[in-house]
Amino acid sequence: MVEPSLEQLTRKTAVRWRIFLLILLIVTINYVDRASLSVAMSAISKEFGIGATAQGVILSSFFWTYALMQIPGGWLADRYRPRLIIAGATILWGAFQAIAALATGWGVLLLARLGLGLAEGPVFPASGKLNAVWLPARERGRGAVLIDGGAPLGTAFGGVIIALLIGVFGSWRIAFVTAGLGTIVAGFFAYWYIRDNPREQPSANEAEALYIETEHAKEDRALPTSAAGGTNLLGFLRFRSFWGMVLGWLGFNLVFYGLVAWAPNYLAQARHFSLTAIGGATFIIFGSGFVGEIAAGFLADHWKASGGSSNLVMRTVLGVSGVLTTLSTLLLAFASSPVAAVALLSSTLFFLRWAGLYWSIPATLTDRGRAGVLGGMMNFAGNVGGIVVPIIIGVIVQATGNYFLALMFFTASGILYLVSSLVIDYSRKLEV
Repeated sequence: MVEPSLEQLTRKTAVRWRIFLLILLIVTINYVDRASLSVAMSAISKEFGIGATAQGVILSSFFWTYALMQIPGGWLADRYRPRLIIAGATILWGAFQAIAALATGWGVLLLARLGLGLAEGPVFPASGKLNAVWLPARERGRGAVLIDGGAPLGTAFGGVIIALLIGVFGSWRIAFVTAGLGTIVAGFFAYWYIRDNPREQPSANEAEALYIETEHAKEDRALPTSAAGGTNLLGFLRFRSFWGMVLGWLGFNLVFYGLVAWAPNYLAQARHFSLTAIGGATFIIFGSGFVGEIAAGFLADHWKASGGSSNLVMRTVLGVSGVLTTLSTLLLAFASSPVAAVALLSSTLFFLRWAGLYWSIPATLTDRGRAGVLGGMMNFAGNVGGIVVPIIIGVIVQATGNYFLALMFFTASGILYLVSSLVIDYSRKLEV
């Protein structure tokens, strides 16, 4: 038998990346569940007799409870560790997704969506906590986009899967039950594999654990004395970088969640796509977002590893993202053909999703002990956008009979994302 070499014995395992690939899977399923209502809304609105404004309220209702759970979810991840929070939330939201299939009217559907938002709320803050605990600073760009990459990927596959299930079975209810059961299975698998630190994961070897601990020790030595584990969360409000983070994430979410909620209806009403065509176009559009997001994470980490400063890298990458997102939504308002509309929506998502790097910002601005709750504060602000934007777009469309002003709203939101991303200081932690 050949003995392992010294290099093989000391080579780091890659358990941390397997954990983040699992988070990518969970968030993908998360967004399949979210997207299911948007794709099925055409059929549901006919069955229940729901108008455009009421559709907007139902689509936004998820975010009422989801937004409220962001800061508590981050606190829970900091207090009780992310493994339990991620697994428990996943199992619970799968149950609510399946329960939605029992709706006999808009009231039950609304309650099921509220429950879904409540259950899903802690997942992103807890995943941001994992980014701080499992990854050194030099790898957090890739970790951030793996966390957030499930959003466009799940939306892309959600459109195809739900449209296919509705087409095959002639029932949106079966589609919802299938998605819910798959989510529950994923939650149990997450609890089996994820651990709260490298030393607890049996597949992580000593070299990987020591590498992470050494990098964290270097990071801890650079912490301001006043930032070492304090609890004064309101102190964050004093800093420009905090407001840049929350307003930038708000601007991003106004565009993204607006498109998640209304892109299928836009394609059906303004571009006259069939249900099958909507599923295919949704896959292309949001699949482009996934490709863009992963590319941005690798670009940012590679640039930093090559000597680029944090401010230069993040401001350039997010600045380009903001400019090209805004330009794409502006041009979409004047697109004359369905093909051009899909191409511009794909461009919008490709560049918009570079904002997945935002999930590296909480660990950049504070210590690991508060990364969960700071991520929750960021995501609370962002999901306020999720609450209001489906209603705003619904009111605009119902009042004007077209999507022109809705697209202008997305353009203004892109400008908010751009400006806010440029005012953040990515080079130092906040002294709170």
